[in-house]
Amino acid sequence: MSAVRILVSALWLGFMALAGAAEPAQPALVAELTRQADAWDKAIVRKDRAAIEANMADDFRQIDGDGDVADKAAFVRDLVSDDLRIHPYTVEDFEVRIYGDTALLSGRTRMTGEFKSKPFTSHYRYLDVYVRRGGQWRIVSVQITRLKS
Repeated sequence: MSAVRILVSALWLGFMALAGAAEPAQPALVAELTRQADAWDKAIVRKDRAAIEANMADDFRQIDGDGDVADKAAFVRDLVSDDLRIHPYTVEDFEVRIYGDTALLSGRTRMTGEFKSKPFTSHYRYLDVYVRRGGQWRIVSVQITRLKS
């Protein structure tokens, strides 16, 4: 393991120790975040730019399966591109964990669609980080890890 990975792992563990364990399940909040995440997934399939952006913080970042980073503008631009068509999809192993004003939403998805008229299939696990600011939950980060088919 590289020194950088060890440092990042140590920092992450330290953050989690400071943050404490996830709060006990708050059914109403879990339901709210679940609905919000589902609505965002559907907006992505519809290419509804306004609905996609409304769920995102201005400082949003995505780390894709190759480790590349995209900001909000690039992420939305790529999603609504005429080159991309995503079929409706479902999320498996969905979980919501809440840490005060931060929520971690994770799951597994098998996505299909077309890119530049060529079919694609993508199977991945993801982690979406939501933060509550001014009483509103917004997604600030998405991390995707590709899974073997």
